[in-house]
Amino acid sequence: MTEQINVYLAADSTVQTYSEKDQGGWGEFLQLYFNSDVKVLNHAIGGRSTKTFIEEGRLEAIVNEIKADDFLFVQMGHNDSTKSKPERYTEPFTTYKSYLQEYVDGARRKEATPVLITPVARLHVEDGVFMNDFPDYCQAMKEVAIEEEVILIDLMSRSLDHLETIGYDEAFTYFMAAVNETDYTHFTKKGANEIAKVVAHAIKESPLTLSSYIK
Repeated sequence: MTEQINVYLAADSTVQTYSEKDQGGWGEFLQLYFNSDVKVLNHAIGGRSTKTFIEEGRLEAIVNEIKADDFLFVQMGHNDSTKSKPERYTEPFTTYKSYLQEYVDGARRKEATPVLITPVARLHVEDGVFMNDFPDYCQAMKEVAIEEEVILIDLMSRSLDHLETIGYDEAFTYFMAAVNETDYTHFTKKGANEIAKVVAHAIKESPLTLSSYIK
């Protein structure tokens, strides 16, 4: 019998699991796209940056549990970028990179595989173009991935491409703005599931051993 492979998610509100009927995070749907050999453990929680997730002991809790051949997926950046909240803000090319390094090191210390995931797109369109609201954080994460030879899933690019393909009206149904008219960051259950599909597709196309476990 193959030993269960665990995929731990360290991330923010766009990934977390929600009990309410309307809102969703892509982490709550990712399990649907793996076969039964893989278990997704969603530690994502709203309002956290690379910094506060560590300060609250959340990374340590994962590292204490994670084992060889497991995976640590890290999607951070949305909350790192909030300068108005200095307790969570990180500067992209200095502190953000050094905090990301701690996730990479923590996973590798336990012989698990870190995977960096660029922040997912928000619903922001200018002149008909879907916008990347976190270009510096995406770039900084790509630099860490290269420097540390970590596999990176460029979810920003993939989610922007996906939204481009479906068009604004359909993309609107992916976001909570469709429910409350104000929230262009967080996903509806439908949107979260669709983004989970995008992530699963990226895993399937990646060199990760995990690719063979995608349904």
